[in-house]
Amino acid sequence: MSELILRNRQRARPVNLPLLRRVARLLLTELFALENYELSVHLVAALDMARLNRKFLNHRGSTDVLTFDYSDKVGQAPCLSSKMSVKPQDRQVACPPLRGEVFICLDDAIAQARQFRTTWQSELVRYLVHGALHLRGYDDLRPDLRRAMKREEDRLVRELT
Repeated sequence: MSELILRNRQRARPVNLPLLRRVARLLLTELFALENYELSVHLVAALDMARLNRKFLNHRGSTDVLTFDYSDKVGQAPCLSSKMSVKPQDRQVACPPLRGEVFICLDDAIAQARQFRTTWQSELVRYLVHGALHLRGYDDLRPDLRRAMKREEDRLVRELT
């Protein structure tokens, strides 16, 4: 069973949720080759993100993306499957089902878009990919892991745009 829930809980910008849903489904089903996933994506304002960041990570202030992984793949290496690298019959063995929530701060996307001279919509897609990569087991705490995650993030964003 696959389920994708999108919730827009911010008012900084109107968001084309049907388009974002198509992008998320493309990421999950085509690029990650998943047939089984449960993903909730929440678009939130900076104040809400700061509250979440404080409550769950004990960090002050807002952040661009928070990811909560509810799957049972603790301790596994990142899942690298794609339609090109995994045979259909092996997909569920190669990658356990994705289950989690991604919180994306639209205020941060708007600010980062100005800084990187891109659109906030492009940043929104990047944050979605970033959160989904965390749910596939990628980590960005160490510089070497951050570089590997960034390479994969850039590749996926290019494929989606």
